[in-house]
Amino acid sequence: MTKDHFQQIASELNILGKQVAATVALLDEGGTVPFISRYRKEMTGSLDEVAIAGIRDRITQLRELDKRREAILKSLKDQEKLTPELEKLVEEATTMAELEDIYLPYKPKRRTKATVAREKGLEPLAKKIFEQEHFDCIAEASKYINEEKEVANEEDALQGARDIIAEWVNENQEVRAALRGLFIKEGTFRTRVISGKEEEGHKYKDYFEWEEAIKTAPSHRVLAMRRGEKEMFLMLDVAPEEENAISLIENLVIRNNNEAAEQVATAVKDSYKRLLKPSIETDIRVGTKKQADEEAIKVFAENLRQLLLAAPLGQKNVLAIDPGFRTGCKVVCLDTQGKLLDNSTIFPNEPQKKIVESSAQIKHLVEQFDIQAIAIGNGTASRETESFVKSLGLSRDITIVVVNESGASVYSASDVAREEFPDYDVTVRGAVSIGRRLMDPLAELVKIDPKSIGVGQYQHDVDQSLLKQGLDDTVMSCVNGVGVEVNTASKQLLTYVSGLGPQLAQNIVEYRNEHGPFNDRVALKSVPRLGDKAYEQAAGFLRIRNAKNPLDSSAVHPESYAIVEKMTKDLGCTVEQLIKDGTLRNKIKLQEYVTDTVGLPTLKDILDELSKPGRDPRERFEAFSFDDGVNTMEDLRPGMKLPGIVTNITNFGAFVDIGVHQDGLVHISHLSDSFVSNPNDVVSVQQKVQVTVLEVDIPRKRISLSMKGDPANQTKPKKKTQKPKQEVEGDLQAKLAMLKGKFK
Repeated sequence: MTKDHFQQIASELNILGKQVAATVALLDEGGTVPFISRYRKEMTGSLDEVAIAGIRDRITQLRELDKRREAILKSLKDQEKLTPELEKLVEEATTMAELEDIYLPYKPKRRTKATVAREKGLEPLAKKIFEQEHFDCIAEASKYINEEKEVANEEDALQGARDIIAEWVNENQEVRAALRGLFIKEGTFRTRVISGKEEEGHKYKDYFEWEEAIKTAPSHRVLAMRRGEKEMFLMLDVAPEEENAISLIENLVIRNNNEAAEQVATAVKDSYKRLLKPSIETDIRVGTKKQADEEAIKVFAENLRQLLLAAPLGQKNVLAIDPGFRTGCKVVCLDTQGKLLDNSTIFPNEPQKKIVESSAQIKHLVEQFDIQAIAIGNGTASRETESFVKSLGLSRDITIVVVNESGASVYSASDVAREEFPDYDVTVRGAVSIGRRLMDPLAELVKIDPKSIGVGQYQHDVDQSLLKQGLDDTVMSCVNGVGVEVNTASKQLLTYVSGLGPQLAQNIVEYRNEHGPFNDRVALKSVPRLGDKAYEQAAGFLRIRNAKNPLDSSAVHPESYAIVEKMTKDLGCTVEQLIKDGTLRNKIKLQEYVTDTVGLPTLKDILDELSKPGRDPRERFEAFSFDDGVNTMEDLRPGMKLPGIVTNITNFGAFVDIGVHQDGLVHISHLSDSFVSNPNDVVSVQQKVQVTVLEVDIPRKRISLSMKGDPANQTKPKKKTQKPKQEVEGDLQAKLAMLKGKFK
């Protein structure tokens, strides 16, 4: 089946079968997605991370399908029911749903109404009725009256026969496939509030009387309805119109218009209501939930990527403040490597309001530790603390930034934080995290469970194993895309480097602590248990700043050093000269260095890297400030135009921090002057925007915002915001096809 799988995946992803085969081989050998996409382009035909991850996930699904196929064939063989025709059907099944439908009649089952009817000897009557020939059903049923078998009269006999027919209809593969298609095309989600739960379940008010087509329901509403049902505020029904479903089954099953056919029609109604509807509804619920999960995880992963790749301030001396009122503001000072130098507490806010003492303390720390930037957490008392710091008259060279502290409290109470700062309490650890986030968001945020960072939607409702894989993929992609300085990186950051993982990351840190910093990449091979395969996977993503060989601080893989050395030999220069002198690089004719294993894609990557060795792909840092006159929700008025920063993106819009301790929502309909189908097309996490206040609901803590009408928001759309009609229709067809393939 493997070759067929390669062709199937190739067709689904619109790539070549040989690309799939090569990628699967590399994955099976232990290759990671970042490594394969970056350093094995010749083998994969330059597939990117998205395509490689797609191949990995799809081949896993298909292999699981094969395992189930083998188990079913074994079961049928053990039951001595495996015929050549049945074996062919099983072998040719392409989805789990199709496979299970084929197996259903042979699947060991618990005692059913049909089982009881068979025990009463009513199966011959059922067969005769199901043939739908013309005969007297009552007269025929009278032959099966048997007091000992509890068949008291003709109706008992006919009821038993109908129970058997209902089971046959339920197990009919054609009926199940057609009904499943009807559910997808014409089915709806219907929700109703549970009587007496109106007040308690007020947050689900929109779904108290709701109906929506299955094929077009967005993921966030699917998950919201399911959560409302789980919390027992809503009743959820998933089905097409009952009349249409029964009519469809009758068209497939009923062949005549006579007394026997009427009995079959009665059995069909019973089969649908008692067996088919619950079964297919479960399939549809599983399928729509899986798709909703995947869409929600995709949104979460994209938000996480944008947050992790936010512009770093860089290596500067930072004073970080975790603000507060009654308990004061925790202050820490960090050096350029993020090392904790000092910690203290000030009380510039209510109720103490020790402004003079607090001012003197901050000024002293700024001078003592040559502070270049001040990071202030955006939690309680954030704006008041920001105003206090700005009033101190510090040098304009000192950058003052409000930092999103979501998840800092989770980090401060974690094992990671306790291991890093065993002698300090959670307040100090939280302040350190805030400061380090400003210096390097990626390096700090990898220490926190992504679910606690606050950039997802319904992250606790989705499949947790799928969520973990999606987020791990994203973190790994970001970490390896930026590169990691091996001599300063934390264990947590090293864990996400291609080919390493927690144990090797720990071994690297321990080796570094015992033997001092690594002088070159080759020294990594001395780390316990870091073998050739791990070195191959990791080396290109690990950087050694100021190494003797400048290539050790670049993304050029050690396996390609010989190519660069040949280039320098041909040009009569050193590696340092080749890096510094663009005219030398322009003389290189890449075609001359092509070999059986190294092609133009790798050679172009090498040349690009030589022009900017070890470059950080993240944007340059730009400071951001909220409006000084707006600190709380009470300060907001409809019509106000304010600066804000995007903190989270969902399918229905974007949340924006405007500095009032409560993010406002820019609904998808207010993101742009033109139509928007996907919020991620026009905004990104950490993007600086201008918004207009539409509505303020203080009791419900809701702020409605708009980004319409402001040129500053329209100048750099990330992607085209409106799809042609053909694309939209194509997306819908693709969604329907995806749904059909996922029901299990």
